[in-house]
Amino acid sequence: MVLTESELVEAVARDRAAGRAIAFANGCFDLLHVGHVRYLQGAAAEADRLIVAVNDDRSVAGLKGEGRPILPASDRAELVAALRRVDYVVIFGDPTVERLLLLLRPDVHCKGTDYSVESVPERAIVAGYGGRTAIVGDEKTHATREILARVARTEDQGPPRDQGRTEDQGRTKDQGRTKDQGRTEDQGRTKDQGRTEDQGRTEDQGRTRDQGRTKDQEPSTKDQAR
Repeated sequence: MVLTESELVEAVARDRAAGRAIAFANGCFDLLHVGHVRYLQGAAAEADRLIVAVNDDRSVAGLKGEGRPILPASDRAELVAALRRVDYVVIFGDPTVERLLLLLRPDVHCKGTDYSVESVPERAIVAGYGGRTAIVGDEKTHATREILARVARTEDQGPPRDQGRTEDQGRTKDQGRTKDQGRTEDQGRTKDQGRTEDQGRTEDQGRTRDQGRTKDQEPSTKDQAR
């Protein structure tokens, strides 16, 4: 769940009273990818509860540069909170997480594999209140920057060739159907015309026969004289 700092302090106090250990992780998570998921899974394995601090929009812009963040902090926080192993999410705008660490005093401060324990900036602060630092997650082989670059290359290349062929085939089939329909309609009209002509001939023949019979039925003048 996404909490305010005051709500988070209360939640952590309840967990501590219940004897639960607290782990802490942080990041921009813009865009969320499998490397982030594995990092957070590793952090969750270090304790009973996992807090994730998500950088606000201004701090992401300062860290990542122009065009970032892609998603606003509220969306990024909601996505992280939806992960099964994450218990609490808080949005922060400080340059570092030092203040949050001193406020919450998590048992374990978790960083990704792009750090070593010795290179973690907050290591001394964590050690000072009795916590420890852990390096978790898989190797740093996933990056949002690379994903965006692949998307840009795909857009530059345009639609796949097969898709273009499919559209052409669709047009060809439609044209074929149109031609077939045209032939069918022409054939239908020809048949109708043929039937009409046959009917006309039949009617003419009938009238001719009737006229012939009428003449045969009329007595000739000579017969009447007789």
